[in-house]
Amino acid sequence: MAKQLQVTLKKSLIGRPENQRVTVRTLGLRKTNSSAIHQDNAAIRGMIAKVSHLVEVVEVDA
Repeated sequence: MAKQLQVTLKKSLIGRPENQRVTVRTLGLRKTNSSAIHQDNAAIRGMIAKVSHLVEVVEVDA
């Protein structure tokens, strides 16, 4: 089965550059400790890499 990634916002976006805020919003995260599940693909991995210091990622089997 396809792998999925559970992404959780662990740090606040206060004082962060606009491009990081947009990336986190695109991942579907709005508040601290909110989570979203995405398919594991290159685009999502790139977004996670861009804000890796703000989020926590867990691989989930679908």
